[in-house]
Amino acid sequence: MKKDIDIPEVTDVFMAVVKEYNDIYKTEDWNVYIINNKIIDLEMALIVSYGYNENDTTSKMRHKIDKLPANSFAKVELIQPELFKLNNEFKVSFFENNRMFDKTFLFKKNTLNEDALRMISLLDKKGILLK
Repeated sequence: MKKDIDIPEVTDVFMAVVKEYNDIYKTEDWNVYIINNKIIDLEMALIVSYGYNENDTTSKMRHKIDKLPANSFAKVELIQPELFKLNNEFKVSFFENNRMFDKTFLFKKNTLNEDALRMISLLDKKGILLK
């Protein structure tokens, strides 16, 4: 029965963690973005995020984006550097052409750091990108 279920592969949707300057608070913040690099809009994007390791688990945060236009991005949440020692998981579900898609993005523990920053052309900012 499971073999009869068609689970479509998610392509051209990414998650990124970016270090950027906050003009309001005059601080360097780490923010999580979802990127839609498709030529079609994403509808009703739901994102569930949490951090975990062998000993600790954070509470789950839930986010909804009604419409993420083609070739665009949206800020999802601020992530505290204290959480970089945890695995940070982002479960993303969305509709494309009335079809549901689902993908899990995992930033493994200790991979979010200054040394891992690379230019993300889609955002025109430095960060860590997961495909």
